[in-house]
Amino acid sequence: MDLEGYKYVWLIVTFIVGFFAVRMGVGIWASRKVSDAADYIVAGRKLPIYMVGASVMATWFAAETLMGASSMGYQYGFQGVIFDPFGAAACLFLSGFFFTRLMRRARYLTVVDFFDRRFGKWTTILASIAQLMTYFVWTGAQMVAAGTIVNALFPSVPIEVGMIIVAVWVTGYTMLGGMLADTLLDFIQMFFTAGGMALIFFFTLNQVGGWDGLTSISSTLYNPKPFTLLPDMAGEAGYLGYFGMNGWMYWGAAWLAIGLGSVPTQDLFQRSMSARNEATAVWGTYMAGVLYLVFGIMSPLIGIMVFKLTPDLANPDGVLVHAAINYVPPVLTAIFMAALASALMSTSDSSLLAGASVVTQNLFPLFGKNLDAKDEVKWTRIMVGINGFIGIVIAITASVIYELGVVAWTLLLVGMFVPFAFGMYWKKANGYGSVAAVLGGWVSWAILTWVAFNFGLGGDSTAMVCSGGDLSLMADRAVSMDCAFWDAVYIASLPAFIISILSMIVVSLATQKQDAPKPITDVDGKEFDTNPFHFFGVLPIKDALRKLRPEEYDD
Repeated sequence: MDLEGYKYVWLIVTFIVGFFAVRMGVGIWASRKVSDAADYIVAGRKLPIYMVGASVMATWFAAETLMGASSMGYQYGFQGVIFDPFGAAACLFLSGFFFTRLMRRARYLTVVDFFDRRFGKWTTILASIAQLMTYFVWTGAQMVAAGTIVNALFPSVPIEVGMIIVAVWVTGYTMLGGMLADTLLDFIQMFFTAGGMALIFFFTLNQVGGWDGLTSISSTLYNPKPFTLLPDMAGEAGYLGYFGMNGWMYWGAAWLAIGLGSVPTQDLFQRSMSARNEATAVWGTYMAGVLYLVFGIMSPLIGIMVFKLTPDLANPDGVLVHAAINYVPPVLTAIFMAALASALMSTSDSSLLAGASVVTQNLFPLFGKNLDAKDEVKWTRIMVGINGFIGIVIAITASVIYELGVVAWTLLLVGMFVPFAFGMYWKKANGYGSVAAVLGGWVSWAILTWVAFNFGLGGDSTAMVCSGGDLSLMADRAVSMDCAFWDAVYIASLPAFIISILSMIVVSLATQKQDAPKPITDVDGKEFDTNPFHFFGVLPIKDALRKLRPEEYDD
């Protein structure tokens, strides 16, 4: 991001300061509405559909994701953004249909509550570790992006100082207001971020000659077919430079990393569990999926259009900012840049609260620390502060934080998705099988990453591809260990995911007598109806839209 020489930086700064002030004000106001953990973690379970949908969409509509999607669109077209927004939107629709209804009905406070009641202690520990690792890294990713924005506005301020300033502010209002503050701010911020994205899209569309100009674009930097989602195995592009089995595994992993890896996550279900009833949770998730796909696809389209306008752009990572500065009026650019900074905070506050909730609701009781209602809120706030500190440490020390952010969701894909899905829909899934699925997925992922890096899993090794090899198309791609390592991590995740499934099935069936499967129960220990069709997100939308009477809300 390069704003050097842009004469309206002062306007951007003014709007950002205003957004910061509003966020802290809402945090202070919301803090007065918090009386127990349900208020703090799931906003009292009283959120209407528009708040649920807007909050999920705003949380996932992260600033570095928007900037990354436009950059990948510039380089690879739609192939480069299967991870996000296409995989992310798929995740929301799948979650809404298969998982959200049960999670809301159970009245859990965290997604780890499901693992605790279904599988027991060891899976709970593994699930908690996975969630915490994910959110530590994801928080760090937002802080890096925040520091980059501050440095772009004030070149004399080091990126690390910018990270700390934003981290302190976000941690502060999240500690105060919890989920209620988060969702209110997400609702407000969504309009600015999505609206700003739409404005940049239409102004850039005008520059390329309208819809006809857009659809006539025949290539991007590395891909001669910018609008296809399928790998170009018969052509020159393959999938991100990989061909044969390697290419297909990479392509499959791109759909699954966020498409399934983000399903068993606290930030997603924390919002669903904040909904006022099951129908609201389900339809709010569908609403978020539609919004995310509509506005998310604009970012790579902007990248594709900018390639046509400026095919020799020096820094593809700055595509979105380049389009805003060059094609959009200054006031609207300032509002969008402020919204971009605000989007960082929306994702950061969700990440902070998600990790803190898992610690106080799952790890504390597991190790014998039982808290009353007042102490639950106090310790969750303390953990928000600790998580913010850890996020800053990761942000300052990690140099490839965006890649780590994507890998965080892959960690959940190869380890946690299988016990989550099988635990909900397969009666014979047991604790031994769930532990085998988690460890089998993680261990095989590590081993297969090494194999893919050095030897390849279905073609050339990632080291050979990233060093140039015989692929002239990739001659301009950075020759580095980072390239080879991250590609190997993604390619290896697909076979590791399959191993996780096999481990769950084989070990569960082999240990039915030693570890009898537990039924699914809600927070009160009540068993659910065993008909899996009653878990599906097929509910009348009128139930999500109507206003509930006070006695219809549950605690």
